[in-house]
Amino acid sequence: MQRHDPSTTTRDAVRLPAPVLARAQAASSATLHEAARKIGALPSQIQALAPGFRCAGSALTVHSPPGDNLWLHRALERVQPGDVMVVFAGGAHEHGYWGEIMATMAKARGLAGLVIDGCVRDGHLLREIGVPTFSRGLCIRGTGKDFGAVGWINHPVLIGDVVVNAGDLIVGDGDGVVSIPHYMAGAVLDAGAQRDAEEAEFVQRLQRGESTLSIYGWR
Repeated sequence: MQRHDPSTTTRDAVRLPAPVLARAQAASSATLHEAARKIGALPSQIQALAPGFRCAGSALTVHSPPGDNLWLHRALERVQPGDVMVVFAGGAHEHGYWGEIMATMAKARGLAGLVIDGCVRDGHLLREIGVPTFSRGLCIRGTGKDFGAVGWINHPVLIGDVVVNAGDLIVGDGDGVVSIPHYMAGAVLDAGAQRDAEEAEFVQRLQRGESTLSIYGWR
């Protein structure tokens, strides 16, 4: 059994400060995407496994070989409370990379969520365990454990057209998942809060009978 090359794992990854993560708990994925000038939206096929699942945390990135989940197990040993594991599985979506056993360990270690560009299994158990899971769906097709295959932990991953770096802000909810570069997180949260306040005022004006064309100046 071959040990993996330690150079493929970045041990001292960036993590967002606790106050930033606390503010992100109330932010919506759509608002942050808009506030960041329409960047960071992960593929719309990646959706919450259960209604009400939402997560906000620092990205712990995993590049996994296709059809193999050994690197997800390795990443679980790196989890710190507040991390969101973001997994690229080599473009092989039709495998169940994550299930009851891994979710149980993840919950014990304080994982804030899983975002995977692939599928998971044990859907009803994952909902009961409660670690917010965002995936392309459910799939019972099994995975392997190739100890000689190369993967990466806390290196950049490409999900759709979005590059996710370790430590980036990940927010997932019923609308989808957004990734905001860690160096922009505070400013984007500020802009998102301002956007929410403005939209709350617009809703009141619309309820009083005004139109969107007049409010936004589109006439």
